[in-house]
Amino acid sequence: MLNILNLIRWKNLIMIALVQLLIKYVFLEPFGVQTTLDGLGISLLILATVCIAAAGNIINDIYDIETDLVNKPNKVIIDKSISEKTAYNLFIGLNLVGVGLGFYVSHMVGRAPFFSIFVVISILLYVYASFLKRMLLVGNIVISVLVALSLIIVAVFELIPAMTPSNQSTQVVFFKVVFDYALFAFSINLLREIAKDIEDIDGDYKTGMYTLPIAIGRERAKNILTVLSFIPLVGIIFYVVSDLYKQPVAVGYFLLFIIGPLIYTSIKTFSASTKKDMHHISNMYKLVMLLGMLSLLLYKYVILS
Repeated sequence: MLNILNLIRWKNLIMIALVQLLIKYVFLEPFGVQTTLDGLGISLLILATVCIAAAGNIINDIYDIETDLVNKPNKVIIDKSISEKTAYNLFIGLNLVGVGLGFYVSHMVGRAPFFSIFVVISILLYVYASFLKRMLLVGNIVISVLVALSLIIVAVFELIPAMTPSNQSTQVVFFKVVFDYALFAFSINLLREIAKDIEDIDGDYKTGMYTLPIAIGRERAKNILTVLSFIPLVGIIFYVVSDLYKQPVAVGYFLLFIIGPLIYTSIKTFSASTKKDMHHISNMYKLVMLLGMLSLLLYKYVILS
């Protein structure tokens, strides 16, 4: 059972579920925004998202067996603890459950075409694992878009079906905030993907991948990552200065838990020289993303004060 949990990356799935719950119960509900999903509805939406994400993690590991044997031999699960056939059956089963639940939730909110979102995500995860991740930056961008979609999908199902001419402006304001968080998730995940590519350059090279560090060299890729890391940093600083300057608690949180770690990670990237350093940087980006999402807890105080 533990091997299956590790195969589907249970910690990442919990993070997805947590963020979706935060958007629903911490960001939308406290302000009396018109929403569509009840407790059962949001639970099914989260389960659908988590099942499809879990399936994506499995198919990624199936295609990455050869690469992972070089990059992280101690963490390989498929063909060691779980057979490839069992993993593939799990992949199919989780996709069917995820897409099936997506179909049900789409009809629950009276928006049948929304079902196509789950189908597209499921297909993209398969195409990413089998093809796109071998292409220069394309795979990095696609997987980062899918991470962002895990946030946007909550706003799509909660806000759009409940939109009326009288509440449209309010719904749009809250949708834009969720979109901003999705943009943050996209940018941080993209940085993390590049950091992971630098970390995994040896195995990726042996299996014919064409990642950024393979294309231009580890050192140049590291320098580009350092420069790119300042883009979300500048964006967040601008947001704090323009929107939160009257909220000392929010300013303190962003400085201490988001801006500070991002500056640290940028400096660490510039001086990184080993595989272990890049692994640490990858984990730091993951932590920054989590802390960024937890800042949703502040909105009750920022907006209502």
